Amino acid sequence: METKRQADGIVKEARQLLEPVKTKPYYGATKRLADLVFASLGIILLGWLFVLTALLIKLEDPKGPVFFKQTRCGKGGTPFTMYKFRSMATDAEARWEALQDQNEVSGLMFKMAEDPRVTRVGRWIRKTSIDELPQLWNVIKGDMSLVGPRPPLPREVKYYSDYHMQRLNVKPGCSGLWQATARNSVGFEEMVQLDLLYIQTRSTLLDMKIIVWTCLNMVLKRNAS
Repeated sequence: METKRQADGIVKEARQLLEPVKTKPYYGATKRLADLVFASLGIILLGWLFVLTALLIKLEDPKGPVFFKQTRCGKGGTPFTMYKFRSMATDAEARWEALQDQNEVSGLMFKMAEDPRVTRVGRWIRKTSIDELPQLWNVIKGDMSLVGPRPPLPREVKYYSDYHMQRLNVKPGCSGLWQATARNSVGFEEMVQLDLLYIQTRSTLLDMKIIVWTCLNMVLKRNAS
């Protein structure tokens, strides 16, 4: 009950901070340009971190791949391949079903604080969100944006209602209002509310704020998993 009140409070607070606005006609073009510029800069400036992370993953598990590729649903439900640094054992997907009764998040998501599938290096890169950095390539390709709703798995979308499907009206993002303000603090339904609130109020200024909030969360290691 206390968790539900906390989640409702987070959504209410976010709603009070944002007011619906009419999307400016140049917003889409500006957003795409910013995605290309900042994602490219990110890959260039963080190239050393990409190399270091890859080495650490290989040192822990020489036979396993560096990157984890997974099918996600993009704008309009279009499937695409999302990239992350591998933070779990190579048989993680096969073990997912057996862990369903230990899911710590309500609704159509799976989160487990002490997931036994996560490797030692994986715990560090997930805590600092370094595992998400390869998604900058998804941004350059146009599958994702720097800011937008979390891209869901096909197995999640399978159970979406018409209300939930509204999340897919825009391009998914590396970060969003949910990741920047709440993340593991709320359940699936509250995440959807935050995503739809973002869609209703999105603007260049809001996108910039979310990117700053996300960077602060990464530095302070808050709400990461």
